[in-house]
Amino acid sequence: MDVIEARARFQELRERSGTVVSSELDEIWAALDTVRPEDVLGEWKGGEFRTGHPLDGTLAAAGWYGKTFTSVHDAKPLICRNSAGELYSNRELGKGEASLWTVEFRGEPTATMVYDGRPVFDHFKRVDGSTLMGIMNVKGVPAEGPFFYFFLERAPEGPRAGGGS
Repeated sequence: MDVIEARARFQELRERSGTVVSSELDEIWAALDTVRPEDVLGEWKGGEFRTGHPLDGTLAAAGWYGKTFTSVHDAKPLICRNSAGELYSNRELGKGEASLWTVEFRGEPTATMVYDGRPVFDHFKRVDGSTLMGIMNVKGVPAEGPFFYFFLERAPEGPRAGGGS
């Protein structure tokens, strides 16, 4: 699969309402370009691929909106909406916040968010200029997974998330 095919297939799977097979996402991932931490700075709106992973639906239930990367040392992995619809960094759920590093995953160095208080890595690859594909990798998960697959889109300009939890 080349990157053009990967982008088209990504869009198809993203729009699918049912379950997505992890191996299809892995094929897409393999064709995408890596990114540097500096390339992903900014605010991102997130979504998940339903693969049958134990985390499926849990972020949506927590009001997850996306992620904010203010700098490589200031990443907010769990931007959520409160009951009033306001965005905030859910430090309680994330047990802190995070930072961005270049980490090798599946033989390729790519931008990776390292959580401060959890043994979690979110690896990123570029789908296009405004979309990232992510794979959440957690301590203790074998090399073949199961992984949690998600995506991020550059957020439209608007109110910024506050810092409290």
